[in-house]
Amino acid sequence: MESYFEIVLRTISVYLFIILAIRLFGKTELAQLSVTDLVFILLISNSVQNAMVGPDTSLAGGLTAAGGLFLLNFIIKRITYKSKSISKFLQGEPIMLVHDGVILKNHLEKVRLTEEELLAAMREHGVNSIRKVDLAVLEADGNISILSDNYQQRSSRKRRPHKIVRKE
Repeated sequence: MESYFEIVLRTISVYLFIILAIRLFGKTELAQLSVTDLVFILLISNSVQNAMVGPDTSLAGGLTAAGGLFLLNFIIKRITYKSKSISKFLQGEPIMLVHDGVILKNHLEKVRLTEEELLAAMREHGVNSIRKVDLAVLEADGNISILSDNYQQRSSRKRRPHKIVRKE
């Protein structure tokens, strides 16, 4: 029978692996879950269960693994709160997607987001035209923020037509 300490170490290893894998493969999956993303997350959790608890499938083994996850999550939240560089590494930084009604195509490509997904996020925020968007940002948590209230108040400024710009 494996010791509970070994279960905690296995759980920590799996937790850190999953965090790094999600960070490497993109953050939009978390905030913009599709059916395939949800199935993926469910299957990942099932596939790593045995790696965490090993042959100990007892209630105590499961609770030990869960307790290890809660403890590690608490520690990582504390560390990311205190260290900007670790927070940036684990969570990433916000990325501008639209500025003054112009889609920043290279930023969309960098985060692997389609224009259709961006337009869907705009509609969710009640904005029906890209020209009305002052600023759209993919936040570090994977949500897309859309700011458009100030656009109509700047009447002295001419509105630009909808276009995609590639900045390099």
